[in-house]
Amino acid sequence: MPKVIHFEIPAENPEMVSRFYAEVFGWKIKQWQDQQYWLIEAGPKRERGINGAIYQKDETKQMDRTVNTIGVDHLEAYVAKVQRSGGEVMDEIREIPGVGYFVYAKDPEGTMFGMLEPAKEMGKMM
Repeated sequence: MPKVIHFEIPAENPEMVSRFYAEVFGWKIKQWQDQQYWLIEAGPKRERGINGAIYQKDETKQMDRTVNTIGVDHLEAYVAKVQRSGGEVMDEIREIPGVGYFVYAKDPEGTMFGMLEPAKEMGKMM
C-alpha cells in the first residue's frame, strides 16, 4: 500500500529556515547539488519516520505549503487513478536522476501532493 515517504517545506529564505529546523529539532540539513533544495535527515535511519526537504518558494507554481510525497510502485498507473478519481495532475512526469520518477498532483479539493516511483538505486523506500 502506498504511504507518505517524503515531505517538503517551502521557504522564502531556505538557508534561514534550514538553520531554524536544525536548531529546534536537531535535523541534519544540507543543500542538494546546486539546486534550491535542502535535504533534511529528520532522525537516524533506525528510527521510524520520514525525511524531507526545504525548497525555495516559487510563486509561479503556487507552492507555498508543506507537500507530502507518496511512494508508488508504478507512477503512470497512479496518475491514471488520480485522473479517474477526480484529481488533477499538475505537470508532466519527470525523471530525477538517481531518485526516480516524480509528479505533483491535487486531490478533488485542491490539496497538492507528490507521487514518486523510486529508482532502484534508492532501495526500499516504501
